[in-house]
Amino acid sequence: MRDDNILWLLIVVFAPLSLLSIGGWVSVLAPMNQEVVEARGWLTQREFVDIFAISRGAPGPGALIVALIGWKMAGWAGAIVGCLAIFVPSSLVCFLVGRVWNRYRGATWHSALEIGLAPVGVGLLCAGGLSIMRAAGGGIGAWAIAFAASAVFIARPKIHPLLILAAGGAIGVAMGQLTV
Repeated sequence: MRDDNILWLLIVVFAPLSLLSIGGWVSVLAPMNQEVVEARGWLTQREFVDIFAISRGAPGPGALIVALIGWKMAGWAGAIVGCLAIFVPSSLVCFLVGRVWNRYRGATWHSALEIGLAPVGVGLLCAGGLSIMRAAGGGIGAWAIAFAASAVFIARPKIHPLLILAAGGAIGVAMGQLTV
């Protein structure tokens, strides 16, 4: 496949996901996995999980996963096009909606929209998390560690994430869920 075709395909895949990212980029993780791994075959499930882990560990927004996918598909041009495709459409919509949003604060439809979109965002976030957990192939112990880590973050949101990551990793190794 020629590089210019893959650049257009990156736009075709990531621009619509950008417009669906209610609740942040993690909310489109499940459909991104579906599109990139299962529908297009650009990555294996293992590669997707690895790229996800790298994007979460690197400084900057986690949505840079698209830069890594784009880079794998078409080098630097793919990374740039992937980033533009995921960031520009939603940013433009956010800018345009933001200009009107405060003008109608307190209107019935405004409040209903805010209340109605909250569970949609939460559902999309949960779907993304479940997608990564299934793709990672961890057993029941890995699921227990993930839920325990989530509970800790909910109960103590000021704890540094690296402490929870290290604790989860140590428990996973001790339980035989992870290998070093």
